Amino acid sequence: MNLIRMEQITKTFGTVRALKNVDFQLKKGEIHALLGENGAGKTTLMKVLYGMYQANGGRIYYQDKQVDITGSAEAIKLGIGMVHQHFMLVPVLSVAENIVAGMEPKKGLRFDFDKAVEEVNALSEQYGFGVDAKAKVSELSVGERQRVEILKVLYRGADILILDEPTAVLTPIEVKELFEALKQMREAGKSIIIITHKLYEVLEISDRVTILRDGELIGTVESRTASQESLAQMMVGREVQLSVKRRSEKMGNVLFEVKDLCLKKEQIPVLDHINLSIRRGEILGIAGIEGNGQTELLEALTGIRKPDQMEILLDGKPLDGNAYDFIRAGIGHVPEDRMTRGLVLDMSIKENLVLGYEDKNQFVTHGILNWKNIRSYGQEQLNRFGIKAEDSETEVGNLSGGNQQKVVIARVFAQNPEVVICAQPTRGVDVSAIEYIHNVILDYRDKGKAVLLVSADLDEVKSLSDTIAVLYKGKIVAQDEADSFDDTRLGTLMTGAKE
Repeated sequence: MNLIRMEQITKTFGTVRALKNVDFQLKKGEIHALLGENGAGKTTLMKVLYGMYQANGGRIYYQDKQVDITGSAEAIKLGIGMVHQHFMLVPVLSVAENIVAGMEPKKGLRFDFDKAVEEVNALSEQYGFGVDAKAKVSELSVGERQRVEILKVLYRGADILILDEPTAVLTPIEVKELFEALKQMREAGKSIIIITHKLYEVLEISDRVTILRDGELIGTVESRTASQESLAQMMVGREVQLSVKRRSEKMGNVLFEVKDLCLKKEQIPVLDHINLSIRRGEILGIAGIEGNGQTELLEALTGIRKPDQMEILLDGKPLDGNAYDFIRAGIGHVPEDRMTRGLVLDMSIKENLVLGYEDKNQFVTHGILNWKNIRSYGQEQLNRFGIKAEDSETEVGNLSGGNQQKVVIARVFAQNPEVVICAQPTRGVDVSAIEYIHNVILDYRDKGKAVLLVSADLDEVKSLSDTIAVLYKGKIVAQDEADSFDDTRLGTLMTGAKE
């Protein structure tokens, strides 16, 4: 039986039609993936179901009874809960206080904290979440914070959970833990909708998949009968190259060299005598479980953080200074988090495209920004890098995740640096954007440039890299040609096993 039935849902924002007569059904006790490119209408459809948006047309049925969900309060009464991509927690409060807020257990007229802790710990244990109810949210990892958000929804009695891009910010281990919890919820009779664009995760966790494209329903299929290739074609409307494997045909001399990089935090080694070299026409991939020194390595190699000791040679010449000096010397940087370090969301595309390069002659006349040139440059990169926006005046915050990432990629690669330090280049973007970004990186390498690639996506590291170095607890524990690593060898090295 369908627990939820949405029929002919239409939603417009001004002149933009975000959803066009979309049908969607959710069965009791299933995990249903809602799949589509960035901007396909996935989140909009679920916000209609959760009452955050009011549809311009269509009907919603709950257990075959038509319902009018005018706000999230009505949705919660029906047992529908939504966990948003950006968490809504109060960091200074405890896990228990965040979860029970608005439904606090009382002892007389006072908040019964001990009772709240007891209830939250019981709920956490039931689904194997392992979250300490007394811990401050500010002390939790991203994965733990997400579990708190899910527990918040479950505490309010939700039988239907909507998860918006739940794995976008999680490490591979946290994704595995989340999926185990979701399976337990399904076995307990919960119904779960996952909004995503990660094909391999869809096939691993879901029972059925509904695909949207440009706000229209393409179809609903059984996950067991689908493949990544078939889903990608439904999403994009054409055949998509899911994995690009194009090894370098011509490597030159060493272009970028790092010697004896050491960094301690509170006397504990975070980076321990790192030595790396990248040749012209080479992509060196760093494989490792997040939290093993990747962030600190990136910050040291882009001039953001001053390590305890390090020597960098760019084309044989010593390089020193801050991030500004590194950019001027020809080091490009794609940061690992576009939202906090990559973009200014309330600035336009054209302004974001010149950040860090705004004092270059092409953008400045007599010490004043030349907006005519910047506007022209912005439109040129918009077209060159396939950024979907009306024009370069569009605010970056109004773009989809994939198009935001293309702005970051465009800013760096359009300046043609000698070396690019490239972190999580396709995190949170859809399959067609992934395909595009991968080809940008490979084409750049083939021009005789050097790339250091850091990615939590092991398939991405294996696919793009010519050489792979394994980072474990701040040390390079192995380095070899990419094709000499298989999953077993990489996996064991990443968890600290010896060769």
